[in-house]
Amino acid sequence: MLHYIIDGNNLIGKIDFLKNLEDKQSAREKLALILERFFTHKKVKVSLHFDGFENAPIKVSGIKIKYSFNNSADEIIKKEIENLRNTKSAVVISSDLEVISFAKVCGCKVLKSEEFFNQLNQFETKKQNSEKPINFDTDEYKKLFGIE
Repeated sequence: MLHYIIDGNNLIGKIDFLKNLEDKQSAREKLALILERFFTHKKVKVSLHFDGFENAPIKVSGIKIKYSFNNSADEIIKKEIENLRNTKSAVVISSDLEVISFAKVCGCKVLKSEEFFNQLNQFETKKQNSEKPINFDTDEYKKLFGIE
């Protein structure tokens, strides 16, 4: 099973509509919801790391949200990597050079935050396209639902 370790603040910084939010808590919540949607129905383990303290609980399923308190999220991410039984099954998502270097030395797969954001975008585009009817015929639907 893959274990995704995500540098939350770093990822937020790569997503324009999140980094431009004035409320840091809103950006964290929206990111968690995006990730929950992305990882739904995937057999993976996900830990999402944020700097600082928890302001309010974020309720999402399938994602363990971790706060660094008085440490940096980078240090907590490194400790999590060190404690893994199988680093080869870990995917670390960050664009922080120190985190990337540490993860690679430990044998983890690394995805830069901007690359992962591209995957999220592609997923959302596919999801939206799959939810639209194919060959939508307005007249046929009008007849079907008795609309003139």
